[in-house]
Amino acid sequence: MTVKELTRDARHAEALKKYVLDAPELMEEIKDLPADDQKDQIQWAFEDEAEAQGLQPWELTLKYTSTPEEYEAERLKLHKEAAEVLGVEWEEYCEMNNLVV
Repeated sequence: MTVKELTRDARHAEALKKYVLDAPELMEEIKDLPADDQKDQIQWAFEDEAEAQGLQPWELTLKYTSTPEEYEAERLKLHKEAAEVLGVEWEEYCEMNNLVV
């Protein structure tokens, strides 16, 4: 399944599933919590991991759900959309967000 075939929510859910496979220590820590609390803890840990990698959570979602080639293409596309929505010139947006293209 390619990046384009997944909705944003489905892509994020898939990324979280893959993330927990990479975080057995997290799962051990939260194993006794109720399911809803586990879900919250996983989401917060995912967001912390994105920040640690210098990424937005949506970028980490893309990383977990796409090939490296798809990741770069989709990431740039979404950043360009954000720049347009914000009404910021692409070069200025790249500078503000430390994007190297």
